[in-house]
Parts: sequence; structure tokens; C-alpha cells
Amino acid sequence: MKKKTGMSKGMDHQDKLVSLRRIEGQIRGIHKMIEDRRYCVDILYATGAAIGALRNVESKILKDHLNACVKTAFTGKSLAEKNRKIQEIYELLERIKK
Repeated sequence: MKKKTGMSKGMDHQDKLVSLRRIEGQIRGIHKMIEDRRYCVDILYATGAAIGALRNVESKILKDHLNACVKTAFTGKSLAEKNRKIQEIYELLERIKK
């Protein structure tokens, strides 16, 4: 895992925990569906819902990061910090695309 740059403490993502607990339940449900040898299409619908929910959490965290960490870097005076944030976002988007 890559080291954080910029904000030393990180964002408070407590509001995402409810969604993550729900996703954990979805994953447990998918596990049980597979154990119970449920119909493949039903399992695929369930996995699609879990992936969608996880992407939603990912999107909210990215939005928070842009609105806090990146905005802070861009309102500051350090050109080096601005360049680091641009590179960080570029690398993140490249990794998310895969």
C-alpha cells in the first residue's frame, strides 16, 4: 500500500462504514449462495450489486479526497505539493481503470 502524502492524519470516513458493513453482508450472502449451489445468474446479480455498492463507496472517498486533500494542496503555495497531487490522482485513475 502506498504511503499517504499531504494530510498527515487522513480523512474521517466513518460515514462509509455503514455501507461497508452492508457490503460485507452481501459478500457473506454470495458465499452462502455458492455453498448452496444457487443458480449462476442469481449469484451474478448478487455479485454485481456488491461490486456496484463498493464502487459507490470508492466514488464517495474519491470525492472527499478531491474536496479536502487535493483542494488543500491547490490552495496552498507549494508547487511541489500541487505536482504531487496531480501525479497521485493520475496514478489512482490509472489503477482504477484496470
